[in-house]
Amino acid sequence: MSSKTIAILQIGSSIGLVLFWTGFFTIGLAPENPPPGFYVYEHSFPLPDGVLAIALFIAGYGLLKGKPYAKRLSLLCAGALFFLGLVDFSFNIQNGMYQISLLDTVLNAFINLWCLFLGLAIVFSSNKS
Repeated sequence: MSSKTIAILQIGSSIGLVLFWTGFFTIGLAPENPPPGFYVYEHSFPLPDGVLAIALFIAGYGLLKGKPYAKRLSLLCAGALFFLGLVDFSFNIQNGMYQISLLDTVLNAFINLWCLFLGLAIVFSSNKS
């Protein structure tokens, strides 16, 4: 994948994170009957996701502008994305989040897979010069 493609995906993902949390706290992007601890778990993510969103945006912008820091920051974001995807998957599978409804299954699976995909895509694309 080209640096430009990775940059666009990073910027888009940073916007997606902001939109997700805006929706979560305004229109209620939560299941009707969440498992115990759902809100405690979810409320631990806005700060790290906010930092990740800022880092993804800066890394993406830096890649587009050819800044020397951009690849290193992108790799940091890749690790955060991969960790986020795995932690979220672990919570979801242990708490039946993929079985609540079709919409919840699709949304949760997409978020988890996207984090893993983008994290790996950043790592593999960083090996190119």
